[in-house]
Amino acid sequence: MKNKRAVVLWTGGKDCNLALHEARKSGYKIIALVTFAMDDARFRAHPIHVMKQQARAIGIEHVLMPVKEPYEESYERAIAEIKEKYNIQTIITGDIAEVHGNTNWITERSKPSGINVFLPLWHLGREKILQKIFTLNFKVIFSCVKEPWFTSGWLGRGLNSEVLMELHSIHRQKGLDICGEQGEYHTLVLDSPEYYAELSLDSFIEKKEEDIMYLEIENTSLRKKGGRKKTCPRCQTLFPCLTENCWCSKLPQIMPLSTDEDCLCPDCLKIEIQNKIEVAI
Repeated sequence: MKNKRAVVLWTGGKDCNLALHEARKSGYKIIALVTFAMDDARFRAHPIHVMKQQARAIGIEHVLMPVKEPYEESYERAIAEIKEKYNIQTIITGDIAEVHGNTNWITERSKPSGINVFLPLWHLGREKILQKIFTLNFKVIFSCVKEPWFTSGWLGRGLNSEVLMELHSIHRQKGLDICGEQGEYHTLVLDSPEYYAELSLDSFIEKKEEDIMYLEIENTSLRKKGGRKKTCPRCQTLFPCLTENCWCSKLPQIMPLSTDEDCLCPDCLKIEIQNKIEVAI
């Protein structure tokens, strides 16, 4: 496996979280989570301070990149800056499909800098995407919903297989995109296989502005999920180390690796194991 350095574009919702998971499965080494923000941007569904808590739970840096009009040139400059600053070859996004018939914005804005774009969810069926989230035991809540598809009672509800039946019913009655791809709803991920701690919403207020209802999140905290936390000696990523049934037990047992270093994180350990396999061959 080659060390493919990349960043993931981040909003805190289900799609970017799933894209992160799928990218790591595909062998990408994620250097940072990147959020583009306009000067007057309001992140109702997933505030900046919550996204930073998610990044801490994952053990990856969160980067806020300002953009402004004219947006095409601003995004292109920002992407070129990210490529140079983090020495990456790829940008990863959780985009699912064209919105209102437009081409993929990030793909177009990445062309001038020559950076690759990886879209692991692109044109996957809506049902398949949601089933992946359920199978992986993501903990996801509705953080922002819009009329006429939803009422305020949906705020804070979990997105799970039971709720999926209700989404299909709303789709039949009101034309809902069951993944919320047209802005009908937004989600916030509190836990996933990539999180070393679970995000807890300690205080929030339900608010409504015209046809949009959302959780104004005031305070959050992280809850330990068991085991110890270690820092990778190679990339400085925070990762879990468990006494029993640790994640590393699922990897090829090619040991010892090095007596000069402590345990490596999942990404670095996979690279080291692959290097040793290639040398042996």
